[in-house]
Amino acid sequence: MGGMPFDVTVTGAGIIGSSIAWRLAQRGLRVALLDAGQMGGEASSAGAGMLAPGGEMEDRSAWNDFALESLRLYSGFVAELESETGQPIDYQQFGAVEVALSGDEWRLLEARGRRQASLGIPSCPLSDTEVKRLAPLLRGEVAGALFYPRDALVDPRSVMRALRSACLKRGVEIRERVRVTAIRPKADRVEVETSDGPLAAAAAVLAAGAWSSQIAVPGMALRRAFPVRGHLMGFQLDAGSLGPILRHGPTYLLQRAGGFTIAGTSSEHAGFDRALDHAILTDIHSRAAALVPVLSGLSPDEQWLGFRPAVEDDSPVIGRAGETALWLAYGHYRNGILMAPATADRIARAITTSSETGSSGRSGTP
Repeated sequence: MGGMPFDVTVTGAGIIGSSIAWRLAQRGLRVALLDAGQMGGEASSAGAGMLAPGGEMEDRSAWNDFALESLRLYSGFVAELESETGQPIDYQQFGAVEVALSGDEWRLLEARGRRQASLGIPSCPLSDTEVKRLAPLLRGEVAGALFYPRDALVDPRSVMRALRSACLKRGVEIRERVRVTAIRPKADRVEVETSDGPLAAAAAVLAAGAWSSQIAVPGMALRRAFPVRGHLMGFQLDAGSLGPILRHGPTYLLQRAGGFTIAGTSSEHAGFDRALDHAILTDIHSRAAALVPVLSGLSPDEQWLGFRPAVEDDSPVIGRAGETALWLAYGHYRNGILMAPATADRIARAITTSSETGSSGRSGTP
């Protein structure tokens, strides 16, 4: 790939785009990483960082298999980033405890656990004694609980710090506050129009998350991306006090290594409205305190929201755009942080293979 200043341009410097840029640079390609804001400044830094198929997946699908593959890659992904950069990453695989508060909820949770076991998501029931040992802050009475040993968490902000360092060490040119307005793909090159002027490269990646459909791609009917807003809050507790991830229905709590404990979440189709909704935050606080009573007497130390990148049929768009030199990696919704390692490997491998052999792939196909 030569004759132009860059082999690949990547639009979107969240965890997906940055991971792709790093993997491409590892393969010796010259990469420009473009973002309208700051690297990792949107959904990637707003996310809680749950790597938790046990709380998300109930049915067999190619994309659920893909997410499980990415979870298997995660410890190696983190170790490689830490080794290459010297930057520590808060990654913990302490599992998750999901509780039922009534007999009906427990029957449904048991049935879900059996379905998930057939997908490769193991869980086991906990006795009252085991619940108290694993989750000492959890409310005293529950009807039942399942433990998911493979569920994990990562601080996405620490991942983004390491990805910035890794990209710079590999020669990626990071251009922040550069807005991409249009991408014009052809079979053997892609022209990118930006607020800093035009760029051309042998290939390009569109990984702008919820903003992907705001970038014009003439001549192509790409699946529409849109934001699903979610609120979160955080409390500073003693480090190690929470134990595993705690879940009940749509409510979860997880704890960073330093004790910062995140409670979530909500889902609103509110466009890109950045105004915090205090009624939603009050509801999250109430639900979280119902699980962990110590929170009822505390005020959140931090409250924020983010925009999950959704697409129309709930499956991410990962692959080549037709027979062009444009590649797509957006629409991961709630699982962008989880799917980053597998998405980066797939796109980097496909671009490298395509440049060597002229092969093609279909977008949105696992």
